Amino acid sequence: MILVTGASGNVGGAVLTTLIAAGAAVRASSRSPRPGQFSDEGEVVSLDLDAPETFPHALDGVDKVFLYARPETAADFAAAARDAGVEHVVVLSSASVISASTGSDPIAEQHRAVEKAVQESGLDWTFVRPGYYASNMLRWQSIRTRRELRTAFPNAVSSPVHERDIAEVAAASLLDDTQRGKAHAVLGPGPSTVRQQVAVIAHALDEAVDLVEIDTDTYRTELLTQLPPFVVDRVIEAQGNMPMLPAGLAADAVESLLGRPPLTIETWAQDHVQDFR
Repeated sequence: MILVTGASGNVGGAVLTTLIAAGAAVRASSRSPRPGQFSDEGEVVSLDLDAPETFPHALDGVDKVFLYARPETAADFAAAARDAGVEHVVVLSSASVISASTGSDPIAEQHRAVEKAVQESGLDWTFVRPGYYASNMLRWQSIRTRRELRTAFPNAVSSPVHERDIAEVAAASLLDDTQRGKAHAVLGPGPSTVRQQVAVIAHALDEAVDLVEIDTDTYRTELLTQLPPFVVDRVIEAQGNMPMLPAGLAADAVESLLGRPPLTIETWAQDHVQDFR
């Protein structure tokens, strides 16, 4: 039995779907599961990663886990998993742990803490380390409501990673025991600008979308309605550019593990076109 934490999220939901398609026995979890929320082909359990008292029941009879962990309770979860007889945990981590220097990036430090907790528990592990999530573009709901995107940095560059790439690498790691003890980077199809990404979404919609360039102070104010201040500060400092790993620092696992190229932003936009209707 494989427990999928965060099964109601973009990545966790895609992991669940991929595992079910592969014929695996799965148990979906969320804080408050709703009737009909998940596929009838697996079990459903209530699990709150901020509440260790919910861990034992969710882990009962589980052999493997896809873990979207909280740094604050990662050690507690790993201990509960070990005590329940879990053999292997696949951790949704971050590519930031590869390149960020110690203490320089709060997000990297949070993921390092989770990786360390799982390693120190004695459980077998695999780390899946995605770069910049394409699903961050779902914050651009002004495209849906006004067919426009306001930004101070229209030429900022990122390499958006489709959640299906992350999920399929995670599922392959859960189903293939030779992946234990490995760390897999998932880095996306390559760089594109905000301007190009908006054009791709517009093409998927088959409608025009205006890109409105605004001043940095206005942009900061608008971002603060969506993101924590420390994240907004980093975005402004980097002029909207999202970190990408230097060539040679890590290989993308999609091609080596799945035998295909990373999914494009065009594919992501088509998959999510209804989110912008």
